[in-house]
Amino acid sequence: MERGLSPVRQAWCAARAKVAACAEMVWRLGADDPRKVLHGLKVGLALAIVSLFYYLRPLYDGVGGAAMWAVMTVVVVFEFTVGGSLYKGLNRAAATLTGGGLAIGVHWAASKAGQTGELVILNGAVFILASLVTFSRFIPVIKTRFDYGATIFILTFSLVTVSGYRVDQLVNLAQQRLSTIAIGISICLIICTLICPVWAGTELHLLITSNMDKLADSLDCCVEDYFTGKEDRRTGDYKSVLNSKASEDSLGNLAVWEPAHGRFGFQFPWSQYQKIGAALRNCAYCMEALNATSHSQIQAPELLKKHLMDACMKLSSKSSEILKELSSSIKSMRSTSSSSSALMAKEIKEAVEEAKRALSSLPSNYQLSIEEDVEMLDRAKRQSLMESLPLVTFAALLMEISVKVDAVEKAVQELAELASFEPPAGDKN
Repeated sequence: MERGLSPVRQAWCAARAKVAACAEMVWRLGADDPRKVLHGLKVGLALAIVSLFYYLRPLYDGVGGAAMWAVMTVVVVFEFTVGGSLYKGLNRAAATLTGGGLAIGVHWAASKAGQTGELVILNGAVFILASLVTFSRFIPVIKTRFDYGATIFILTFSLVTVSGYRVDQLVNLAQQRLSTIAIGISICLIICTLICPVWAGTELHLLITSNMDKLADSLDCCVEDYFTGKEDRRTGDYKSVLNSKASEDSLGNLAVWEPAHGRFGFQFPWSQYQKIGAALRNCAYCMEALNATSHSQIQAPELLKKHLMDACMKLSSKSSEILKELSSSIKSMRSTSSSSSALMAKEIKEAVEEAKRALSSLPSNYQLSIEEDVEMLDRAKRQSLMESLPLVTFAALLMEISVKVDAVEKAVQELAELASFEPPAGDKN
């Protein structure tokens, strides 16, 4: 009997473990970002409010029995960010209005052509407009800003055109659906904007500054790991910069729909954040190559590493210092002083020149160190040229990263000009 129950107990324990793991994952998800829990509550509140138009007879009669369209609108329009809800809400409203109005106009014109002509005109209009609007979705601007609206336009135009062939009071039907959709959109936007709003622009702002800090920490840790062997988990933080392009593009496209909020005014240059993100990814690509070189199976002799260590660590320190300074500038939305920028540019230029001098002196390093350790020198001489290539590559990549950091600095300076950042602290001008 116990043997027969054993598989059942095993299955029960396995199921209980899976449920516990799932519950832990859900709890961690909510604990890491409580706004996600709040978002679920806001969606529930919006649906509860809009459902009253279906439950209460006076409200139900007021919208002509089309209250279900308001419920459907809340479900498809409500997004995590204000920009996402505005994007879908305004696209849906404009597409419903234009699609429905055009369908009514086509239906009126077709009704003057007789029964056979009406069918031909209606069917032809559906074919032509659906084809044209579907093709327009491949246009980059339409794809980025109005893709959802184009889809809703096709849906609305087709539904009104086709259903109008069998419905007598087409205008009343269109008015009812438009009014209920407007109610659903209004409820979504009011709740999403007024109750603990999550702004796509703010999220993009925080994402870019976070990526800068991660890239700076990753650079310092990678160089320190290569020369001293001190491992740090932050060495791989550059990977999050490489994987953030989709989030940056999505947040940048949604941020343009948002009204002025906080420190971000109308016509804020959100696209410049995407340029900064692209410049950061160029740095991260070099970081990936740098990390691969530092973990290569073929390593340079310690004698050669020691010769380049100070110059390389100084160069990485200056590069990461500039990244952190730029991150601080964006966080505070305050421009860096011209004197500070000039000083940092001078220091990193000197660090690059120092690294170049150290790199060019590698061949004569053996003669210079002969009095230090003859046995170590003999071992180093026996090393093949291939063993020194990773070190040369490592130093060259560090110099390339300094060039990429300069591109990031220029992008941030352009953002400061376009967004009218505050002058540096202590600047009387």
